[in-house]
Amino acid sequence: MPRKWSPLSIFILTLAGLGLVYQLIYYPGRLLIPVVVLGVIFMAYVLQRRGPHVKHRTKSASRREQPQSKPKSRKTVPFRVIEGGKDDDNLPKYH
Repeated sequence: MPRKWSPLSIFILTLAGLGLVYQLIYYPGRLLIPVVVLGVIFMAYVLQRRGPHVKHRTKSASRREQPQSKPKSRKTVPFRVIEGGKDDDNLPKYH
C-alpha cells in the first residue's frame, strides 16, 4: 500500500466502493459469476502452494531435514579468454 494516497486514487477507490455497494443492493445476481470465478482462482492458488500431500516419509526427505555439518565450498576458477576467429576486414562469414 502506498504511504500517501493521492486524491485521484482516493476518488477512484471511493467510486469503486460505491459501485460495489450499488451492485450488491440492486443486482446481487450479477456478482455471482465474478465471485465464483475469483473463488476458483483463489482456491487453485492456495492448493497449488500447499503442494501434494506425502503419505510416508522418504529417505530424501529425512536427509533434507538434517542440518548439514559444514557447507560445501566450491573451488574458484578464474575466467579464461578464448580467442575468437574474427576476420580483420570485418566482413560477415556468410553472405
